[in-house]
Amino acid sequence: MSLSGNPYGCHRVIEPSGVLPQPAMKINNDMEKLWDNEILVDVDILNIDSASFTQIKEQAGCDLNKIEEIILSIVSNAGKMKNPVTGSGGMFIGTVKSIGEKLKGGIDLKEGDKIASLVSLSLTPLKIDKILEIKKDIDQVIIKGQAILFETGLYAKLPEDIPASLALAVLDVCGAPAQVARMVKSGDTVVIIGAGGKSGILCSYEAKRRAGVNGRVIGIDFSEECLDRLKSLNLCDHVIKLDASDAVSCYESIEKLTNGSMADLVINNVNIPNTEMGSILMTKDRGIVYFFSMSTSFTKAALGAEGVGKDVDMIVGNGYAKDHAAITLNILRESPSIRAMYEKLYS
Repeated sequence: MSLSGNPYGCHRVIEPSGVLPQPAMKINNDMEKLWDNEILVDVDILNIDSASFTQIKEQAGCDLNKIEEIILSIVSNAGKMKNPVTGSGGMFIGTVKSIGEKLKGGIDLKEGDKIASLVSLSLTPLKIDKILEIKKDIDQVIIKGQAILFETGLYAKLPEDIPASLALAVLDVCGAPAQVARMVKSGDTVVIIGAGGKSGILCSYEAKRRAGVNGRVIGIDFSEECLDRLKSLNLCDHVIKLDASDAVSCYESIEKLTNGSMADLVINNVNIPNTEMGSILMTKDRGIVYFFSMSTSFTKAALGAEGVGKDVDMIVGNGYAKDHAAITLNILRESPSIRAMYEKLYS
């Protein structure tokens, strides 16, 4: 007889009691006993959240052995891949091994299907038997292990026309371009911070398409490599080198470029701290700041906006939006130049 589980996975929480799996300090990652509303997956690759992997690399001094030790320690202690510093996780790809009795016949999955999780590793029961390879330049870890998806957990079947590692890389950030598609209106001035990064390029593509010929997309990055990528794709009307943590420089540059009108929408995709005020100051009053970055301090954002008298709407970067996986994978199909670049970087 199978065990009856909570739809949100609360039956896996060890401590503290009464919380959901994401904020929990420790969850049960026993893979031998499957609850009736769980999906057991043999995991091949973890795509660690950018903010989390950056922090781990810095802590380890970019030493691969130390990175491995840190990842194994986190999973051993918490039962999941939730970075205790950033609070973020990532996602995985793997093969469905078993489906709980309650879910059989009610979902579009069968044993043997290859899937990508669309919920954070920070709430996903995970057991790593062995780390086979760490791809530190693309935030991916090849493992032998298993994970659990809960009844309410989101997933996507891997497409046949896109390599698995590439699909995983873009699906990890698929909430960002999907939200941009919703928010950008024709004629908008849009500033994208970290525009030359993985999520930034996808957001730039969607912003350019939605803003149209009367709109303007301004891409900001600090890395010369990212700036070169962005320029080669011709996605932005302006590409600027700026340190997003230098709020005054951000404000002055966008004020000059927009003749004081500032941005209707600012999208923050970077994985470094202290970029809240730069984002806020570049936004016009009653404009929108979308914080997709998991490095964001919402205390700094809220109190900082109040401190400078900025009346802006600040949106938390929800990683989920309806059809977000399809929207993002279609960008790769619609843009040969982005796909070619991403295949070189992530396949």
